Amino acid sequence: MRYDDSPPPPESASSVSPDRPWYARRSTLAVAVAALAPTALAGWVLTQVLTGSGPGGQPPQPKALPASHTAGAGAGDAKSSTTTPSPAAPASASTSASASAPAAPAKGPLAGRTVVIDPGHNTGNFKHTSEIDRQVDIGTNRKECDTTGTTTNSGYMEAEFTLDVSRRTRTLLESKGAKVVFTHDADRPWGPCIDERARIGNEAKADAVVSVHADGVSAGNRGFHIILPATVKGGAADTSKIVGPSRDLGERIAGNFARSTGSAPANYLGSGTGLVVRDDLGGLNLSTRPKVFIECGNMRDAKDAAQLTSPEWRQKAAEGITNGIVGFLGG
Repeated sequence: MRYDDSPPPPESASSVSPDRPWYARRSTLAVAVAALAPTALAGWVLTQVLTGSGPGGQPPQPKALPASHTAGAGAGDAKSSTTTPSPAAPASASTSASASAPAAPAKGPLAGRTVVIDPGHNTGNFKHTSEIDRQVDIGTNRKECDTTGTTTNSGYMEAEFTLDVSRRTRTLLESKGAKVVFTHDADRPWGPCIDERARIGNEAKADAVVSVHADGVSAGNRGFHIILPATVKGGAADTSKIVGPSRDLGERIAGNFARSTGSAPANYLGSGTGLVVRDDLGGLNLSTRPKVFIECGNMRDAKDAAQLTSPEWRQKAAEGITNGIVGFLGG
């Protein structure tokens, strides 16, 4: 509205003669009111514009945004979006609800259990012989930090085999709700040393620890075996509390491994039981948690090597180990 269209202001009251008739003064007042009306109307309109009121005193409704402004925004975009939320459904409500929602607890027969898997050796050990030859304390004596492990006649490394089976086992255990900790995952150039491997299981307060290996003896020697801790006490080694539960763990893995893989217990040690007790392995001597080693087969025997190099057989090996752990933990 243009304010310069208003009529000129009326005369001041002092210019009106007191002798003029009442109707003349009344006409003058009417003219004054008429002159003020457009100004008042303009002020009212300006007030409505500034306050955002529309007809009937209701606030004007916002225009709908084009589809390109509202489509395609995922839940993760809620906080960064500049789109004005609808008054009926504030964006902050759904955003805060999703952000504060707690993670779903693990489900499965092993929920709340921790299992440590120790992939034997490391593919980098061959390049770090001086480091792995360093002597470490295993309680009863001193021994090499680690060894290179063996290979098949075609060059397939034990460390490759153990890592593959360990990863497959981890996947199966996690699907049953277990928390799985690795001593290493090919994320270091060599090692870890045998004392560190034991320490990882102890610090994780593992409910079970399994060290995965494959043997490397002469051809004709076939089958798997489980190594159990002997009763030892000396220095940092004291297996008295884990001998019993470790045997239970080993027996359960042996039975399930045989069923899953079709492999027989070793024909060259263990008297056909697939169970061997040893007191010279630092990984067992220094453990305070139930722990066993499994030698899944003989890499130097052609028939065993054919199984060990088969991805399908390695999956069966992982299933056997997993089922043994589940049985031990009461899953």
